Amino acid sequence: MLISGRGSNMAALIDAAAERDFPAEIAVVLSDTPGVHGLAVASAKGIPSSVVQRADFATKSAHDAAIDAALRSFDVELVALAGYMRLLTAPCVDKWRGRMINIHPALLPLFKGLDTHRRALEAGVRVHGCTVHFVTPDMDDGPIVAQAAVPVLVGDDEAALAARVLKAEHQLYPMALRLIAEGKARMDGGRVVFSGISDGASGSISAPAPVAQDLDVEHLARITP
Repeated sequence: MLISGRGSNMAALIDAAAERDFPAEIAVVLSDTPGVHGLAVASAKGIPSSVVQRADFATKSAHDAAIDAALRSFDVELVALAGYMRLLTAPCVDKWRGRMINIHPALLPLFKGLDTHRRALEAGVRVHGCTVHFVTPDMDDGPIVAQAAVPVLVGDDEAALAARVLKAEHQLYPMALRLIAEGKARMDGGRVVFSGISDGASGSISAPAPVAQDLDVEHLARITP
């Protein structure tokens, strides 16, 4: 897993993987930034962690090669970006094609990049959310595995909306990782192929929706083929 900061999505994945029936384990947490809170969280939860910081390498390509080598040294099979704030180079991404996922705080293809909550409020959308997608060389552009929608409420500011989306992220990311680890979702060219999941009557492919709790949405998570 790759992080750059507090690691709240990292913690959600670690907690999910600690469940007896979860089909994946967290092998290592790598950060490009020393001293971040996420490293302390990983250590407290007994997960090996390491820092591969950009300043130690002459080029971005060399940095990414070091990250790739560190992941392979732990026999990693699937990489989850959890608040990793650097774009990886195309050669690095291509090595992990179909085996690297990211969570983005918006309903892609809307609001790629940074400041997603501010931009959603400025655009006046009534529904916002988050997306888990496979990573490709283009920013926030890979095939979508799962999305969670949350309402934009009257009176929301950026902090309130961000907090609501983050709750959804913490439910969506473990669910998406489970689907991939169980072989029920995989990248095939420029799309995601699903197998072994169905909602029956409608014919659409959907995952069991987590309980909405304080999110006030009937169906929090939706798999979109």
